[in-house]
Amino acid sequence: MLRQEEIFREFRSFQKGAKAFVRWLILGCVIGITVGLVGLGFHLALEQVTFLRQEHDFLLWLLPVGGLVIVGLYCAAGLQNDRGTNFILVAVRSNEKLSLLTAPLIFISTIITHLLGGSVGREGAALQLGGCIASSIGRWVHLNEKDERIITMCGMSAGFSALFGTPVTAVVFAMEVITVGVMHYSAIVPCILAALIGAGLSAWAGVAPASYVLAGVPAQIDFAVCLQVALLGLGCALLSMVFCLCMEGVGKAYQKYLPNRWIRIFAGGCLVIALTYLSGCRDYNGAGMDIIALAMQGEAKPEAFLLKIIFTAVTLGAGYKGGEIVPSFFVGATFGCVAGSVLGLSPSFAAGLGLAGLFCGVTNSPLAAILLCVELYGAGGLPYYALVCAISYMLSGYYGLYSEQKIMYSKLKPEFINRNAH
Repeated sequence: MLRQEEIFREFRSFQKGAKAFVRWLILGCVIGITVGLVGLGFHLALEQVTFLRQEHDFLLWLLPVGGLVIVGLYCAAGLQNDRGTNFILVAVRSNEKLSLLTAPLIFISTIITHLLGGSVGREGAALQLGGCIASSIGRWVHLNEKDERIITMCGMSAGFSALFGTPVTAVVFAMEVITVGVMHYSAIVPCILAALIGAGLSAWAGVAPASYVLAGVPAQIDFAVCLQVALLGLGCALLSMVFCLCMEGVGKAYQKYLPNRWIRIFAGGCLVIALTYLSGCRDYNGAGMDIIALAMQGEAKPEAFLLKIIFTAVTLGAGYKGGEIVPSFFVGATFGCVAGSVLGLSPSFAAGLGLAGLFCGVTNSPLAAILLCVELYGAGGLPYYALVCAISYMLSGYYGLYSEQKIMYSKLKPEFINRNAH
């Protein structure tokens, strides 16, 4: 009799798990298709406006006016206090409601910023697009509070994957970045499905996934190279703190001296124009994917990584919309390329290491950073990628691009700290 009860309980447990699996199988596919299509459209739109900006230099002069349009759109929608990607993190952790209006607003605003030469990325918009759309679908199908958190992570995974073509990184990043040290593995199946579909839709449309061929990757473990890579990891950790402090400091300075958001964004646009002409080139306008590609080939200006930090802080601090991760790729790749020559590493290999190390330092996401290397470069230099990410994570302190990110455990000891990244 006792044995029959145990079998019955096991059967009920299996039945419950099977129902949840089928439910998330369906929802993961729905989110993957919906967010993937939106992400694909967003990617194609960004490519087009980037081409237009590069063909027409005068568009930069419209950046201050574009800023006013962005502020006007958010004010008209009643979302003038929008917190960007930070709100997505809070929504997953605390189940705060996301407005579907955020999706078209971030789509249009990021397009405007890229078209007119603001120094921003695209992944912040992808995370917000995916999170908001998925969260709204969750409410429409009456998911409970815990399931809404999972479906929001699915949307984040699909949006990130559709833009970069890195589905595994997208899944782990969505699960890792919210609360460092706590990963909700209950979300892994729907997140993987959504990310694979998002990446698959982009590939079906002819959008090639991001990938780079690095020169000079060591074929085997070399302890001298390990030391050089460790030093580069230390440099990435320090630079990631500089990046985060600059982003935070410039944003606070804007709010202190230009409290009116209309004046602030207009002035910020004027500053970007002035910086562009002072730099003597257009390398730091937009995301800078072409400069990242050059760094991967071993070519970078010594000052490029510092200038990109300044341009990005001035743009995003003023209120323009976009992401911080692609600028961090730019900063890390160009820094690595320059530092690699000094350390005796191949500049191309060091650029790849620098991209991963800085991404890890500013997002506090070591697992996602390591997997990003595998998806971008292949697994050939995996031990070195892991080393640079580990050192950057440990030594970058408790800084981060997202003020709402929680770091649950000390980076130095196995103890609970439960405090903000800053």
